[in-house]
Amino acid sequence: MRARARGFAVFALIIACGGCSLSPPQAPAVAQYDFGPAPSGGAAQGLRQSLLIYDVSAPAWLDSPSIYYRLAYQDAARPQAYADSRWVTSPAELFAVRLRGRLAASGKGGVVHPADGTRASHALRVELDEFTQVFDAPGKSRAVVRLRASVLGTRSLIAQRAFSVEREVSTPDAEGGVRALIAASDEALDHLVAWTVASLKDELK
Repeated sequence: MRARARGFAVFALIIACGGCSLSPPQAPAVAQYDFGPAPSGGAAQGLRQSLLIYDVSAPAWLDSPSIYYRLAYQDAARPQAYADSRWVTSPAELFAVRLRGRLAASGKGGVVHPADGTRASHALRVELDEFTQVFDAPGKSRAVVRLRASVLGTRSLIAQRAFSVEREVSTPDAEGGVRALIAASDEALDHLVAWTVASLKDELK
């Protein structure tokens, strides 16, 4: 009986160990990023009128939480996504939140969201064309942010401009790309906000 009991115990142990080895490996945790706290001292000055800011638009391939990179030295026309890193939402949405916050921080005039159902004297429309980490060589990359902006009046286009900002990436990975993309976005926002305020001032002259 004792021999039989020991046999059953050994058999059960073998089955248990076999079950452990056959279980699928756990998938690595996905790192999620947003733009972080807004930089201090970047408030827009001189926004005197109400401004409707439309949701930032982006091409279909870029309208997702994926963090994209391009291997320019191999195939620049093929955007690829990091497998284990994501934005918390699409770059266009993160950019729109940052933009509204910057313009609203002036304390003058007012920022209107499309969902508010409130009329505004002017509107700002932004299209995000590129938001990627570009590898020019293995281990060497840069963050590229390109956008187009239009300031609209009641029935006319007041001003339109394209913006392009690049930042060198310190480490050739997703985290390095994220940091550089955020820095490039904040620099692009500096130019965009200053241009928007100046365009609206010119309209009032």
